[in-house]
Order: sequence, then C-alpha cells, then structure tokens
Amino acid sequence: MITSKTIGNGILRALIITAGAALLLYILYLIQPVIYFLFIALIVSMIGSPIVHFLEKKLKFPHIAAVIVTMLFFILLLAGFIMMFVPLIISQSENLSLLDTEKLQGDLTQLAERLNNYFSDRNIDTQNLLKESNIASKINLNFIPNFLNSFLGTLGNIGMAIGSIIFISFFFLKDKKLFTINAKKILPEEHEDKILNSFRKINHLLSRYFIGLIGQITILFVLYLIVLLIFGVQNALIIAFITALLNIIPYIGPLIATILVAVLTMLGHLDPQAQGDMLSTTLYVLIGYSVAQIIDNNVTTPLIFSNSVNSHPLEIFIVILASGFLFGVLGMIVAVPLYTIIKVVAKEFFPENPVVKVLTRGI
Repeated sequence: MITSKTIGNGILRALIITAGAALLLYILYLIQPVIYFLFIALIVSMIGSPIVHFLEKKLKFPHIAAVIVTMLFFILLLAGFIMMFVPLIISQSENLSLLDTEKLQGDLTQLAERLNNYFSDRNIDTQNLLKESNIASKINLNFIPNFLNSFLGTLGNIGMAIGSIIFISFFFLKDKKLFTINAKKILPEEHEDKILNSFRKINHLLSRYFIGLIGQITILFVLYLIVLLIFGVQNALIIAFITALLNIIPYIGPLIATILVAVLTMLGHLDPQAQGDMLSTTLYVLIGYSVAQIIDNNVTTPLIFSNSVNSHPLEIFIVILASGFLFGVLGMIVAVPLYTIIKVVAKEFFPENPVVKVLTRGI
C-alpha cells in the first residue's frame, strides 16, 4: 500500500537526484578547460600508442623509454610547428612594407574628395554630419592596453594548456595498463567485459582514425606544396603545412585554407616588379588547391573513413553536418570520434537491435 510517507520519500529522493545532477553539470561547466585538456590528451595518447608499441616491439625499448621518446617527438613537432610561423610573419611584414604608402594615401584622398563631391551634388553636407555625430569623442583608445593584456593572458593560458596536455598525455601512455587494472576494480561485474571490450575497440578504431587523419593531412600537404612551388609562392613550405592542417575542420577547413592561401599569395606579390602577376598567380594557385581538394574529397577521405572507423562517407557527412549545426566548429571536429564511440558502445550493449546491426556492420 502506497502511503504518504512513501510518496514523500520518493519525492525527496527525486529532488536529491535532480539537485545532484544539477550540481554535477555545474561543476563540469566550471572545469571545462580540464575536460578539454583530458580529451586532447586522450587523442594524443591514442596517436602515440602505436609509436610506443613500435618502439617496444621492434626496437626493444623499455616501456618508460618508449613513452619518453614518443612525448619528446610530440614536443619537437609542436615546437617546429610554432617556429614555422615566425618566418611567415616576418616575410609578410616585409611584403607589407613594400606597399607604396604615398600612392595609397593619394588614392584614399582622391576617394574622399569624390565621395564629398557626390554628396555635395545631392545637397548633403558631410562635414556638418561628421561634426553633429561627434565621432571623435566616441573613439575610445583604451582598447589598445586592454587588447595587449588580453593577448598576454591568452599566451599564458595557451602555455598552461600545452603543459597540462603534455603532462596528462605522458601518464595516459605510461600507465595505460594500470588504468585498465583499476577500472576492473570499480566497474560493475555484470558489465565489466562489455565496458572493457568497448574501451579496447574504441582505442583501436580511434587510433586508426587519427593516424589516418595525419596521413590525409600529409597527402594534402604534399599536393599543396607542389602547387605552391610550381607557381613560385613565397614560404611555400609553411603555407602548405598550415593550409593542410586546417583540413582537420571538416568542410569549413578547406574553405578557410583557400581564402588564406589567396591572401598570402597576393601578399607575396606586393613587390612593384611582381604586382602584374598577382591576380594570375593567385588564380592558378586557387585552381591547383581546388584540384588537390577534389582528389582529397573523392579518394583520400573515403578511404580513411571506410578503413579506419568503418563508416560510410554519407553517414559521416550527415553526422558532421548535424554536429556542426548543434555545436559549431568544435562539434564538427569531434563528430567522427564521438560517433565512433557511440557505435562501439551500442554494438556491445545492444547487439541485437536492427538499427545498431546496420550501423555497426564491420566493427
């Protein structure tokens, strides 16, 4: 028989669970950076696992030495990536210094006179409008120190993030077996095998996916580099690497890369002797990039998705598109790994479901 006490206990229990869930979500919201660090470190460890395995099995490295060498490789790779930006920034600064500022000032003055004459012909007093709007008093130059402080703070946060990710990744690689042993102690016995099996499959599939993604970026880098070298674009190596790396962002990344390479190609032709070839060279580079992206979209990408995470390209496209609408650019980047995790878990816990059978074939 249901009594008022039973109902009261049920309501109290529901309120406690709801309050606990709300508190947990709030705590997770407050520690978002830590969650991001853990997620990125997990990706780094998945990419590093095959390297550690190779060093241990093929070169007979002790486990700790293999992990240290792998992390040093990542650190050197990151340092090289950062250093690549220095000559690019210096070069583009030099290109901007080639601008004929006197001619540019003359053009702007001429444009201002034409605009003034245009409005004067229509009985619009632009000078009076400017005085009435009092634009000068509304300009606040305090944004300059604020921007510098924000920039320095961002650099500090990036440094802390990199250090944290390296530290966490090291222990993810070093104590991988220890984590598995401890997980067995806290997992419910009835689901222990399924959960551990899911972890193994997820680690295997995502390691293949991220290594495949590195392969895809490498192929694009080579194709882009060939295009840039053919047309004599300055800093071809750096530009090819940066634009290839943007391919991490599905669909939007190649578009950003195309715009970036067009801008950098034009900046490289600001020298008066080369300005005549600016538009034609930029056009040829854009055509070359388009051809490289066609090759990537029709050959490289389908092979990576079909062989690494066993998902049809159309399936991946829909998942990425939906994630982009829901969570923006970050959602597009993490769409495939998260979808793969969901598929593996569904396969382990609901293997007889007809929808799961169709979506998880081959896993």
